[in-house]
Amino acid sequence: MSPGPYARTYQASLADPGAFWGAAAKDIDWVTPPTTVLDDSRPPFYRWFPDGELNVCFNAVDRHVAQGRGGQPALRYDSPVTGARLTLTYAELLEQVRAVAGGLRGLGVDKGDRVVIYMPMVPEAIVAMLACARIGAVHSVVFGGFAPQELAARIDDAAPKVILTASCGVEPSRVVPYKPFLDEAIRRSSHRPDACVVLQREQRPAELGERDLDWQDFVTGDAARAGAEPVPVRGTDPLYILYTSGTTGRPKGIVRDSGGYAVALRWSMTAIFDVGPGETIFTASDVGWVVGHSYIVYAPLLAGATTVLYEGKPVGTPDAGAFWRVIAEHGVKALFTAPTAFRAIKREDSRATRLAAYDLGGFRTLFLAGERLDPDTYEWASATLGVPVIDNWWQTETGWPIAANLKGIEQLPIKPGSPSVPVPGYDVRVLDGEGREVEPGQEGAICIRLPMPPGTLPTLWGDDERFVSSYLSAYPGYYLTGDGGYVDEDGYLFVMGRTDDVLNVAGHRLSTGSIEAALAGHEAVAECAVIGVRDELKGQVPRALVVLKSDVDAGAEGERIRRELVHRVRAEVGAVAALRHVDIVSGLPKTRSGKILRKTMREIADGQAPAVPATIEDATVLDALRPVLREG
Repeated sequence: MSPGPYARTYQASLADPGAFWGAAAKDIDWVTPPTTVLDDSRPPFYRWFPDGELNVCFNAVDRHVAQGRGGQPALRYDSPVTGARLTLTYAELLEQVRAVAGGLRGLGVDKGDRVVIYMPMVPEAIVAMLACARIGAVHSVVFGGFAPQELAARIDDAAPKVILTASCGVEPSRVVPYKPFLDEAIRRSSHRPDACVVLQREQRPAELGERDLDWQDFVTGDAARAGAEPVPVRGTDPLYILYTSGTTGRPKGIVRDSGGYAVALRWSMTAIFDVGPGETIFTASDVGWVVGHSYIVYAPLLAGATTVLYEGKPVGTPDAGAFWRVIAEHGVKALFTAPTAFRAIKREDSRATRLAAYDLGGFRTLFLAGERLDPDTYEWASATLGVPVIDNWWQTETGWPIAANLKGIEQLPIKPGSPSVPVPGYDVRVLDGEGREVEPGQEGAICIRLPMPPGTLPTLWGDDERFVSSYLSAYPGYYLTGDGGYVDEDGYLFVMGRTDDVLNVAGHRLSTGSIEAALAGHEAVAECAVIGVRDELKGQVPRALVVLKSDVDAGAEGERIRRELVHRVRAEVGAVAALRHVDIVSGLPKTRSGKILRKTMREIADGQAPAVPATIEDATVLDALRPVLREG
């Protein structure tokens, strides 16, 4: 049987990357079209579209207006935490972007200068990103509300000329003052910005200092009224820096190039997400994360789609029907969020009773990424919504999916627990400790053979040496993802967790993912995490932390559930897993992007005093777990 559309596309992308991505580049408007698609003269420093010139903002906004679609909604802002709603057409978005770009030029920001954006989920944050891209400045979005020391580290590394911020962020249960955090970060930083522009929010206005400008004055001044036109940049020029945690505690500045990123994201919107001009995608993430950069902002706008900017939570704003309301009211075709969000919805409303109040007739696909999608959550979401539930797997470093089920090319059969197959452009291999490719079904280190496709990181900001040592030195010729897993006989990838989440129980290597999958299949379990703790006899033993569904009485049913969970793991993973310790807890500590802090919990259980990541969503959850972890 001849290969299908996916297999043919994937094979073409690896056989001749230059031809494949050169064809994809035709969907981007270039000031100077590239004559070289891939510069491979200095491995491992590969560069895409090095002699092309473009402007990413023009491609995301101006060209749609020029094509007569200025009246189409570009951005729908929905904020249940404040009650605010706003729709911006492409023409209105262009007007605002031109003004902020002009204002930045008036503050002396030029091509190549850096601008830090420290803002909540408000339209001004997206406008700020696009305005930087318009004038060739490099933006670095820092998640709103980050602690001063973390913000200071990013200010020192990026050395911004200007910082754009807001007076506060609004959470379901509190107002977070940003301006005092920013002031303290600047005080701790060795770098001083020329100016800080502050968007005053009525929930908590900020007191302005000597270097501060009010946002409203900034966007109505002479420079803003004059506006700014798109500045051409090279395909290899940086569009943004996005910081991710480093093993040394010093954040790593992931560099995103302009040309490769624009080409890859535009291609992905059609090929992976099957969303086109005029259609609406709701990405429930944050612009502080890579998912927000790629699929709230750049990819939807590059494709001429409508993007939803949501300032709220999956539950609690006001209830577990929040996502269904947004989908129904805004005519959403595709929702992209983290599995954690669906576990939260399932925990609060396990029978999805709130879904009946909304018409989801135009909804076509649920995309999930950011945390391993356990089969139980997949089955619940699939049965509840009645649409394809497509897992996809990628990283801050790659900027767009490594593995997915490509709905716009060929939707393959879905295998619960797998993000499906490698995306065209990614030559994914599973290697053993000696760098040899393992047999199907055997676990190893998931790596990507170089060169990686366009849109992935070309290096770290100002640190080529760290780029090589962090990602490229373990297996020469390969990018080390840091995740472990396997490929099955059909070519489907199974990502079982970070390689430091692999347990070594009496010489047997077990992934936490396989044990978690067994636990999550229990009808009473809302979510779970497994960590490996030190054991004198076996080296490590697994320990499970389980959150029950809201309608389960932990006091009355807890002991029975614990016994059943131990039995499930023995039956599905094997006695070698040696799971004996199951704690029923009220919540699991997570980052704001939904990743469970397994490493932090493991270190606490082993008697260490780990530094709590600045990305933690709610530190009180971890504080409540500390005595439980230590007692075990």
